[in-house]
Amino acid sequence: MAAMTATDAKNKFGQALEMAQAEPVRIQKNGRDVAIMLSPELYAALVKDSNAPKVNPLIVKLHGESVKRWGKVYEALAK
Repeated sequence: MAAMTATDAKNKFGQALEMAQAEPVRIQKNGRDVAIMLSPELYAALVKDSNAPKVNPLIVKLHGESVKRWGKVYEALAK
């Protein structure tokens, strides 16, 4: 991840925008992070991933085993 100071980001905004197309750019002020600039594509991917339902892998495994074992019963009950 690229980094630049807030002053450099202000003075070289066009350059910061171009850098953000390739990778996220960390903006720092007084040695601490204050912002991250990213491309619209990366932002969209992050938003999509954050909205995805979070399922415990153990639950997925147990569900699969349950369907194998009781699948015919589930189908009969669904009718």
